[in-house]
Amino acid sequence: MSSQISSAVKVWAHILKLQPVNIYRASMSSLDASQHPATTPSDSSEAPACTEQLLPGLKLRSQEVLEKAQRKGRLKCSKCGGSRMFFCYTCCTLVGVTPEEIPSVKLPLKVDIIKHPNETDGKSTAIHAKILAPSDVTIYTYPCIPDFEKDKVVLVFPGPGAVSVHDMLQCLHDQNERKSRSSFDEPRIKRLKTEDDHNATQTADRLESQNPEETNGLESRRLPLQRVIFIDSTWNQTKKISTDERLQGFLRVELTTRKTCFWRHQKGKPDTYLSTIEAIYYFLNDFHQHCLAQEYNGEYDNLLFFYSYLHSLVNKAKVSAGKC
Repeated sequence: MSSQISSAVKVWAHILKLQPVNIYRASMSSLDASQHPATTPSDSSEAPACTEQLLPGLKLRSQEVLEKAQRKGRLKCSKCGGSRMFFCYTCCTLVGVTPEEIPSVKLPLKVDIIKHPNETDGKSTAIHAKILAPSDVTIYTYPCIPDFEKDKVVLVFPGPGAVSVHDMLQCLHDQNERKSRSSFDEPRIKRLKTEDDHNATQTADRLESQNPEETNGLESRRLPLQRVIFIDSTWNQTKKISTDERLQGFLRVELTTRKTCFWRHQKGKPDTYLSTIEAIYYFLNDFHQHCLAQEYNGEYDNLLFFYSYLHSLVNKAKVSAGKC
């Protein structure tokens, strides 16, 4: 029995070494409390119970490829030579699996992640989003922040004035209306109608004439929102990024009704502290339903492809070690 517990503990320790920690906050987050080594499951009576599944009903691609990769063990990254499993969080490349073997997720918005420079790469779930939705996710390391158009972008971060995803588009519309009214009295230069204007009008006419099935993929292009920003950082490090003047003036959105499924809840922290990948997943889930007005059918579930598998491994290791 002692050898079984020892083996399970080794698996658990290996996973935690590989996996993310407490990062982004939509209502701030905590995927992996290894950021605080002294915090263990026994430190908090609020720690979530072990469950067989991350979330009921997730529509995930088969994780058999991850099972095979796990049996092979850690391999060297072909770029940096680091010992990795599944993917290299430094080079953002797959290790031991091929792109064809994992899901590729198409997102309705561009996702920009601002990562704190002191956030350990191996403890950030932001890499999950980049690997699974490579064409729609970009990770920047602070102080690098792109020059975003404030009227077409929202920042997912809690605080005074933050709104829900349900109210986001209306608030963004009202915000832009106020800006338009404030500049109404400014003289405007008349210009000839350009070819771009003509093409835009034709596109709008085509969208109006198409049926709902044909416009589903184009709907988000007609919305006043193009990008969403997430902060990838520990709780104590977020202030430096969130108060940066370049991120002021954005409409802020918070996720207050979602609870983390993290297997190691931090003592004294609410269960609405989400990991980065959880925050992105829940935001898009709500966006799909409230902003695109479409029934959610698991379109973004595979964003949790790696996270859900690691979640199940940790719970199995906990059970084997008698931790729950």
